[in-house]
Amino acid sequence: MEGHWIRLNRLFADGKRAVVVAADHGFFVGPTEGTIDLSNAIDAWREADGILLSPGMLQTCGHAFSYRGAPMAIVRLDWSTVFGSRWGFTGAHPTEVLRPEKALAMGADMGLATFTLTMEQERVDRDNVEHFARLVEAKRECGLPLIGELFPAAPNALTAEQLFRQVHTGCRVLAELGADVIKTYFTGERFAETVEATPVPILVLGAEKLPNEIDALELAHRAIRGGARGVVFGRNVIQSRDPAAMVSALRAVVKEDVDPADAAVEAGLLGGQ
Repeated sequence: MEGHWIRLNRLFADGKRAVVVAADHGFFVGPTEGTIDLSNAIDAWREADGILLSPGMLQTCGHAFSYRGAPMAIVRLDWSTVFGSRWGFTGAHPTEVLRPEKALAMGADMGLATFTLTMEQERVDRDNVEHFARLVEAKRECGLPLIGELFPAAPNALTAEQLFRQVHTGCRVLAELGADVIKTYFTGERFAETVEATPVPILVLGAEKLPNEIDALELAHRAIRGGARGVVFGRNVIQSRDPAAMVSALRAVVKEDVDPADAAVEAGLLGGQ
C-alpha cells in the first residue's frame, strides 16, 4: 500500500492542512457559473492542494495536473440522488460511475464517494453502506486513497441538532468502513466532538455560496479552530470575484492560521464589499 500512503500524504504536504477546490457541480446540476469553461477557469486554482472533478472533466482538464507542483486530481467515483433536492428528490441513492482502478489509470490521485446516513430510512442507510464498502474494497486493491463525503439528505431542512447527529455518527461510520479522509459540513461549536470521535482527517465543505468572500474565510477559520484538517470549497471559490485571490486567502487562513480579515486584505478581497 505504499502508493496509497504516498498519494494521501501529498494532500497534507509538510504536515499542513489542505485547501481543495470543488468543481464537480456540473455533474449534478448541469452548467454552473464559474465552471462553464472549466478548462480555462481551472488555471486560477493552481495554488490549491487538490481539485475535485467528475470523471469526464478530468479528461478535459488534464493540463491542470500535468506539471510539477500541480494540485492533486481528486475524481468523483459516484453519483447520488442526495444532490437532487432542487428537483424534488428526497432520497439518497448512490450509484457507482467509475471504478477506483480506472480512476487511477486515468490519472486520479484520489477518489471521492458520497455517503448518507439518515438513521431513519433503513434501506437508504443499508444501500449507502453497501455502496461505500464496495468502493473501499476496490480502492484498497489498487492503492487509491478515498475521501468519504458525508452529505445528509436535505441538509437545509435539518435543525442544528439533527445535522450534528447525522454528521457526528456518519463520520465515525465512514471511518469504520475505511474512508481515508472525510468531507462534510461544519456543525458549529460541537464540531470538535466529531473531530475527536473520528480517527481520520475531516475536511469541511463550503455548501451554498456565502454573500461575501470574508464570510467564507471566516467559515474556514471556525472549521480549523474546531479541528478540521482543511476545506473543500466550491462556489465560494469558483464564483468569487477573484478565484485566484480567494484560493490564496484560503491558504493563508487554513495553512498559516492567518486572521480571515488580514488574509482578505492581503489578497485584495475586501474592497467593494
